Amino acid sequence: MNKRYTMRRGGPDVLTEELVNVFSSRGDIEFKPLFDLVYARLQGRKAAHGGEEMLRLRAYEKLHWLVRMGGVVKTGKLYRGNSGKLRPLVDRVATSHCQELLDTVRTTVPK
Repeated sequence: MNKRYTMRRGGPDVLTEELVNVFSSRGDIEFKPLFDLVYARLQGRKAAHGGEEMLRLRAYEKLHWLVRMGGVVKTGKLYRGNSGKLRPLVDRVATSHCQELLDTVRTTVPK
């Protein structure tokens, strides 16, 4: 079973994961190229559901949540990740992936 978490339940969802992944590996980026990159990554994961425009709105909302929490700094039209504030989210994403792998191994390995 593939579990995804939302911000309200304490962990990131796939859209937030991809935003955090981009900011962990990039410098300054405008929203349009950021969204294009996140959208391509979500399509690669087969997780781009609900249409591109709805996903764009959700990405913009989550981006501004990251700005409000201090994980991303906005300067004009550019966004830059704040590694100190993003660290807990990066750790949660890694923990979530490890847990998913363990769950998959437990359900597929014969006893």
